[in-house]
Amino acid sequence: MDLTITTLEGKDAGKVKLSEEIFGLEPRDDILQRMVRYQLARKQQGTHKAKGRSEIARTGAKMYKQKGTGRARHHSARAPQFRGGGKAHGPVVHSHEHDLPKKVRALALRHALSAKVKASELIIIDDLASADAKTKVLVSQFAKLGFENALLIGGAEIDANFRRAASNIPNIDVLPIQGINVYDILRRGKLVLSKAAVEALEERFK
Repeated sequence: MDLTITTLEGKDAGKVKLSEEIFGLEPRDDILQRMVRYQLARKQQGTHKAKGRSEIARTGAKMYKQKGTGRARHHSARAPQFRGGGKAHGPVVHSHEHDLPKKVRALALRHALSAKVKASELIIIDDLASADAKTKVLVSQFAKLGFENALLIGGAEIDANFRRAASNIPNIDVLPIQGINVYDILRRGKLVLSKAAVEALEERFK
């Protein structure tokens, strides 16, 4: 399929032929859901923690004698049923990560790219570069192009001025091609790829 290339000024810069195997698939929600769940699980810190009865700083001595009081039999005040005692079956520090086959992850990225093409939300830009690190200039350019909520993917290196200028704009994310991922593609409205990013993707999935 052919897509028009534009510049940041909104001018025509020719056409690019996109691979059907990467950008022309029929998106599958189940694969995208599995990938998003995989990514979000990896992001979870898993540092939640409650103290068990063995970790409570409290005496372990028997509270009162076993017999003769008419009360229930108890031993340590660190038991979960007492105020100040340990938590029974409380959360512990652990990883939330789970496995997802490498081929499924690669397929999910292609489906995410195809979903953007199908929704007419993929835009190819000639080059993501700016002469000055001026946010005001970039905001006006983005307004003309309709980039209100977008993920911009550049080549292996992002132009320093462009990255600085874009960093202050809300709902705009800028990533090098190495950082492209399904979650960020789906959470933003438009996907903007530079020519270098398209070439890198086609090389990656060759």
